[in-house]
Amino acid sequence: MKMQNLVVVHELYPALVEALSDAFNLTHFTRLVDDQDRAAFEEAMAQADAYLGSNVAFTEALLDKAPHLKVVASVSVGVDSYPIEAMRERGIVLTNTPDVLTESTADTGFLLLMMAARRAGEMLRKVRDHEWTASLSREDFGVDVHGKTLGIVGMGRIGQAVARRGHDGFGMSVNYTNRSAKPEVEAALDARRVDLETLFRESDFICVTVPLSAETEGLIGREHFALTRPHAVFVNISRGKVVREDELVACLQDGTLHCAGLDVYEREPLSTASPLMTLDNAVCLPHIGSSTFQTRNAMCDLAVDNVKRVLAGEGAITAV
Repeated sequence: MKMQNLVVVHELYPALVEALSDAFNLTHFTRLVDDQDRAAFEEAMAQADAYLGSNVAFTEALLDKAPHLKVVASVSVGVDSYPIEAMRERGIVLTNTPDVLTESTADTGFLLLMMAARRAGEMLRKVRDHEWTASLSREDFGVDVHGKTLGIVGMGRIGQAVARRGHDGFGMSVNYTNRSAKPEVEAALDARRVDLETLFRESDFICVTVPLSAETEGLIGREHFALTRPHAVFVNISRGKVVREDELVACLQDGTLHCAGLDVYEREPLSTASPLMTLDNAVCLPHIGSSTFQTRNAMCDLAVDNVKRVLAGEGAITAV
């Protein structure tokens, strides 16, 4: 039986590369670095039966160059980089990798929340720059997390996992916004569904976990930060474009917003010229949400299973 052609643009663990090489005619790029890589990628896609990967923006023009393509397995939860309707018209199945990254991403959200609350990044720089020469003064103090109010923007899988950490681990009250009510979450976490403005006004910590869509792009800006409490902490682990970044920066600069913890940005990687680089009240991580060995391996395994099932004429485990 003729082996099918699989194109991968993703860093895979060695045993998986070996297994895929045995099962497919494999063309593997860790990432597309330059025009030469891009040309080789498009040449491979011309014969591809399946694609697996992330960080490649698909267009209708690219789909036109891949006439044999049957499945695109994105190693991600978000699928905002894909022209979904155009893929459906061509009969291409799009899959993603939810669930397996929920807990790791929620860990990252709470890491940012804690770092911002206790000014950990700023204090680390103080130690490394040899500025810690006496007991800390009040100007170096952070804020408590335990017993405070946590606001979750988007109570999906990740939002629930962040809320559970706050409620169960830190005794936090939970506010949330969501398109629909979550009575089971309200019962388990004593959570309260409110509108977005109320959430910003009545929460000490605000964590954004909504997916990027036409509805959520630019959802949050100055008018929301202006409602926050004096020591409020804002955390974004969803997508950078959910927040109007220029307004976020301005509010951090002028004190409208006390502090922010960010793992995502409008443009990634974050430009070295970004004002966020110079702000002590912004904790910036390089989109590490699901970046653990265990989680990334599980995401790749799920994406591979989706490819195999679709090519075998079976339903994908997690089709979009």
